[in-house]
Amino acid sequence: MPELPEVEVVRRGVERWVVGRRIETVQVLDPRSVRRHAPGPVAFAHELEGAVVGDAVRRGKFLWLPLTGPDGDPPQEALLVHLGMSGQLLVKDAGLPAEKHLKVRLSLSERPGTPAELRFVDQRIFGGMVLDRLVPTDDGAPGGRSVTGLPAVPARAAHIARDPLDPAFDADVLHDRLRRRRTGLKRALLDQALVSGIGNIYADEALWQARLHWARPTDTLRRPETHRVLAAVREVMDRALAAGGTSFDSLYVNVNGESGYFARDLNAYGRSGRPCPRCAEEGRSALIVREQFMNRSSYRCPVCQRAPRNARF
Repeated sequence: MPELPEVEVVRRGVERWVVGRRIETVQVLDPRSVRRHAPGPVAFAHELEGAVVGDAVRRGKFLWLPLTGPDGDPPQEALLVHLGMSGQLLVKDAGLPAEKHLKVRLSLSERPGTPAELRFVDQRIFGGMVLDRLVPTDDGAPGGRSVTGLPAVPARAAHIARDPLDPAFDADVLHDRLRRRRTGLKRALLDQALVSGIGNIYADEALWQARLHWARPTDTLRRPETHRVLAAVREVMDRALAAGGTSFDSLYVNVNGESGYFARDLNAYGRSGRPCPRCAEEGRSALIVREQFMNRSSYRCPVCQRAPRNARF
């Protein structure tokens, strides 16, 4: 599933190629991809046509496009896009063949040298698009990473916490919330209502970098440890962004259809049975292990990420 860096790569592409353009026509090729829009696919298309994409905003793994009216009215609603397991937003020239799993096609106003369409492709159909009203942010800060800094968020995403790359993110507030939880650290990091944007891959990478075990009880964390793991999350995500995200197969691509290459730089995730890079550099011999965690896998080094005696799973 795409995580924060992958969605941010897509957001930047949409910002570059789509923001400022009017949506001329909308084709819903598979109603399941707009199933969350209660009035139905016909109403979805009718409401979108004529709107201007005013921005591309991301909070955690959520991406939305605030829409202005044809007369430049302030955004009151947004096109909320969730990529799910396999969703892709692609900018394409109108004459190119449709992708096998093309679900929604938006034709955009003409702009010289830019593709004419924004396409939503989704093989597994866990993602989707929906028009949603914008509501003010609780703290008055911008809704998420964006250009305009509009202090609003789609109502359906209002429960999502800020992410570690958000300028308005408060590490001390997160530390206090972690201390009040009686759970394991990785489980807390994956709770999107607590801190957003961190998924299985980047949680494992950040915990490896911070030398913390995934089952460390959150109520035992010291403030410097919280700041250390957040610094690791930011550093890992910044490196992933520089590499265009992490692609293990063809399901994640950027808006131009290109894969990301951060998978080549992973230190823990997916490296079961391979040497721990840090231990190797420090003259120790240790192999990354794979452990069961919440019906998925978790990867760590048993030497530099030792299990706590009071582990919480």
